[in-house]
Amino acid sequence: MSKEIVLTEANWESEVINAKGLVMVDFWAPWCGPCRMVSPVIDEIADEIDDIVVGKLNTDEQPSIASRYGIMSIPTVMFFKGGKVVDQIIGAAPKESYVEKIKLLQ
Repeated sequence: MSKEIVLTEANWESEVINAKGLVMVDFWAPWCGPCRMVSPVIDEIADEIDDIVVGKLNTDEQPSIASRYGIMSIPTVMFFKGGKVVDQIIGAAPKESYVEKIKLLQ
């Protein structure tokens, strides 16, 4: 059972904007092939790294949040700290890329 949070308009403020520490958000959609490749990697990171919050946001179901952050291509993984975007990775990337970014940002 993975520890990531399904993000919606209803919980975005509490889970991302007001979160303590680093939050990693995977912007994805069910029809997106590269998103399906990245998904198990995101799941592993959520299970392996305890001191971050990992969330997934379905851009088809939550278009207002995706547009608020200018998501033009998916998958996009954004890193938030103190409610602000501090970094991002656009497109599918290997697990090491995400893990290195988390270490740099923590």
